[in-house]
Amino acid sequence: MSESSTSPRRFATFREFYPFYLSEHRDRNCRRMHFAGSSLALALIVVAIVTRNPWWLLAAVLCGYGFAWIGHFFFEKNKPASFKQPLFHRRLG
Repeated sequence: MSESSTSPRRFATFREFYPFYLSEHRDRNCRRMHFAGSSLALALIVVAIVTRNPWWLLAAVLCGYGFAWIGHFFFEKNKPASFKQPLFHRRLG
């Protein structure tokens, strides 16, 4: 059974996947938004561990995804992987 053109693209190796990943993140501002969101999310995870307050984990998820989505919608002008493949952002194999 062949995959339809609307099914998610699959990659057998990271070597195959990486050029696609780079093509989805060409805009410098999008990459900066990803970096900011990921950095803040990691900091919030540390806060959650230190304070033992799980609500910070929710803030970490919202922060990480929020910054990435802004980067994709406003700078990259494409859909984030979380919209294309909600359960598996990037499938290898």
